[in-house]
Amino acid sequence: MIRLDAIRIIAEKAREDSSLLISNIGIPCKELYHVCDAPRNFYMLGSMGLASSIGLGLSLAKPQRHVMTIEGDGSMLMNLGSLATIASQHPPNYLLIIIDNGTYGSTGDEPTATSMYTDLAAMAKGAGIREVYTSYTQEGLIKLLENVKSGVIVVKVQPGNAQVPLIDICPETILAWFMGEVLENTDIKNAQC
Repeated sequence: MIRLDAIRIIAEKAREDSSLLISNIGIPCKELYHVCDAPRNFYMLGSMGLASSIGLGLSLAKPQRHVMTIEGDGSMLMNLGSLATIASQHPPNYLLIIIDNGTYGSTGDEPTATSMYTDLAAMAKGAGIREVYTSYTQEGLIKLLENVKSGVIVVKVQPGNAQVPLIDICPETILAWFMGEVLENTDIKNAQC
């Protein structure tokens, strides 16, 4: 399984459950946009490592909405402190999904620490997160997403980027559409840059 396969499965589950979906920076954003563009998706176009924190804050601010975050292993390694904060807050409506391909895929596939000895699932457990799971297959990910609504899922995938086009909407429009979804305000959804 490659990252695009995992993103496709996650996006489908987010659509089924009307979950808000935050995506980490770089190519994963482009891949999500390619497989399932929707106003409920927030594409991080900057701020590496902060998707998990944004998702957590959103889940606390909107407890009636289910929030999912796609984070990469490189981004997660950059903001490990968010795992401790997620553990201390333990919102029942927040699911962090770490797609671990062992590389910094958006900058040239340089190896991350997870390609050697670092285990992000063990780190999440060590931070105090009670619900931590790992998937190595598409079938395993589908099953976990059916049964797990909060905590952390680490999805192990092969390195590699899908050849997808750039996101052709500006950050202001992404934010306006997403805020329209979060606030359930159709006037905001129709805003353009």
